Amino acid sequence: MTRFLDTNVLVYARGDSRNAGVAQDIIAEGGEISVQVLNEFAHVLRRKLRRSWADIEMALADVAIVLPPPRPLTHATHKMAMMISRESGYAVYDALIVASALEAGCDELVTEDMQHGQTVGGLTIRNPFIVN
Repeated sequence: MTRFLDTNVLVYARGDSRNAGVAQDIIAEGGEISVQVLNEFAHVLRRKLRRSWADIEMALADVAIVLPPPRPLTHATHKMAMMISRESGYAVYDALIVASALEAGCDELVTEDMQHGQTVGGLTIRNPFIVN
C-alpha cells in the first residue's frame, strides 16, 4: 500500500501533542508528499507555531532525509484538483492534496482534514488521529 501524507502529519510530528508519536511512526513507515505539503508545513511552522527560520530549515531537511522527494505541482495536477473540488465539494487546496496522491498512485491519504473512510478515485482517506 502506498500512502500520501498530508501536512498535519508533518506538523504533529514536530510538536508535543498526543498525536506526535502517531505522526512520527507514520513518517517512519514512509509515504509520498508534494511540494504543496512542504509549503504548508513551512507556513504553519512559521505563522502558527512561530518557529525560527533555522528551525523550519532543519524541519524541512529532516523531512528530506526520511521521505522521498516531493511530487511537483503541475498544470495537470491543478486541472485534476479542480475536477475533484467540483465533484466532491472539497476545498481547492484539499483537492490538490487528493490529486497529488492520485497522481502518485497512492491507495491511502493520511490526514485529519477530510472525512475518514471516504474514497475518492480509489484513494481511501484515513485519519490516524481518531481516538476510539
